[in-house]
Amino acid sequence: MSIFDDERDRAREFPVVESGIFLAHAGVTILPRCAADAMSAHAQASCRQHQEFGDVLRDVARTRSLCASLIGADAGEVALLGPTSLGLSLFANGLNWVPGDELIYYGDDYPSNVYPWMALQDRGVVLRRLDPAVPGGITPALVEAAITPRTRLVALASCHFLSGRRIDVDAIGRMLQARGVLFSLDAIQTIGAAPLSVKYVDFLSADAHKWMLGPLAIGIVYVARRNFEICRPTLLGAWNVKSPDFVAQEEIVFEETARRYEPGVLNIAGMYGMKASLEMLLETGIDRVQASILDCRDFLESLLGEMGFEFLSPRAGDPLRSGILTARHPLKESARLFAALEAANITASLRTNRAGEKWLRFSPHFYNTRSEMSRVADVLAAQVRAVD
Repeated sequence: MSIFDDERDRAREFPVVESGIFLAHAGVTILPRCAADAMSAHAQASCRQHQEFGDVLRDVARTRSLCASLIGADAGEVALLGPTSLGLSLFANGLNWVPGDELIYYGDDYPSNVYPWMALQDRGVVLRRLDPAVPGGITPALVEAAITPRTRLVALASCHFLSGRRIDVDAIGRMLQARGVLFSLDAIQTIGAAPLSVKYVDFLSADAHKWMLGPLAIGIVYVARRNFEICRPTLLGAWNVKSPDFVAQEEIVFEETARRYEPGVLNIAGMYGMKASLEMLLETGIDRVQASILDCRDFLESLLGEMGFEFLSPRAGDPLRSGILTARHPLKESARLFAALEAANITASLRTNRAGEKWLRFSPHFYNTRSEMSRVADVLAAQVRAVD
């Protein structure tokens, strides 16, 4: 299943396919040609005029609109900031916590979505850690059971970085909204790969460098307009505090939109790269992107399953599975299998869980193909058959 008419089209848009197979989009993505070209064009133009030349502010506004359409938000609720941890820290530090307030989180999430919340203990916040039966298995019932009258916020990831198990964002968010509990979402492992709505989300942060196919240190920070006054900006500068004619005022008055969370100049070169990638993804259609990703992921699962691999990820057909497939072979060291993949110019990820077990993590995107998955399986099959 491929959205490209032929291999030449695919190679033109994703030059990486000419040198290998890239299956690490859950880590740091490669850039499609459109993103690299957009960033290069801005850099070249900046050799001849200042970096914020005439069209830049217009393109910033266009990028906000693209980000907003991707998550079902208003453009005025989007700040263009990265990395993901920056947005999560803005949320954690911007709320007026009272000693005794409680926060629900998942301690085995990616550290960026753990440490900002752990640090709140110094302010008297009580942390309640979720303990799902399987990695990333956060259900509405599990969250609801942890809520008390003192619960102020629930901080979750839309998808677990290791197992690839997604959460039901709408179901959890709807339940929290009905109870008056705030909902923060680390969405970096799903935006760009699957539809996502912030209808029941209060705060969201996601850098572009994974499934959005964008560069590092630029992304989406979403704050629902209803929360502007309760999440005070903690980074201040001339961009988010009103400073007419660049003259500092006698009092701090924030911009009316989510620009209030952007203290200074933006990563404009990165913004152009993200803009180009998002335009490509939206033009393709996120539903179509997701279908292509899951087709490759499920096909690879079937091939590995025939070789006796075991899986940490949800199996094919599970509605909460994502583009992440995490697997290991019971008789072969994952590190050796990973080395064999690297030698064959196949890029995956080698990840370790809390128990110290090593797993192979594959994360194909919409431009990958079944034939590439077959090549991955061939390399691994040779290793499985080899006599140690």
